[in-house]
Amino acid sequence: MNLGTLLRRHRKEKGLTLKAVAERAGISEGFMSQVENNVKAPSVSTLLNICTAIGIDTGSLFDQLKRQEKLFLIRKSEWDEVDVPHTGFATRRFCPPENRSQIDSAVLIIEPQKSIPVRKNLKNGQEILCVLQGTLELVHGDQEVTLKEGDAVHIWTEPQRQAITNSGRERAVVLWVGTM
Repeated sequence: MNLGTLLRRHRKEKGLTLKAVAERAGISEGFMSQVENNVKAPSVSTLLNICTAIGIDTGSLFDQLKRQEKLFLIRKSEWDEVDVPHTGFATRRFCPPENRSQIDSAVLIIEPQKSIPVRKNLKNGQEILCVLQGTLELVHGDQEVTLKEGDAVHIWTEPQRQAITNSGRERAVVLWVGTM
């Protein structure tokens, strides 16, 4: 988790709009958006104003930043413990949404003959798949590739023509990493 993500979470928990916080803090809505997206860092006095506008204690905010998780772990023994829903796949993300800013990552568990959906609304997104167990069929644009245990691929996301399907007879487990 980072400062901007934490401020956004507190703002949303309080039911405040970006515009309302910006007005109360005496800054532009655009700057507040840049702070929340970790594009710009506020000065100490501006941060104090933002915290006051949201209704949170600045010291408490720094304590939360200091205590943030910096290591996320999924053990191999946890792969078999996953309850796969009717969709035929389950995602075990390494960290919660508020801790993701540049990349997303997960262990994907896919039942035989099931597919995972393509991420939507991405421009210039990149993904890495590494098959840890099982066999996958990757359709990517005009190409079709079979990936077996130990194979890895780095692709540019193709939302219009991309599919990842477990083509094997057993559950597939895949390490997936994608840009945000």
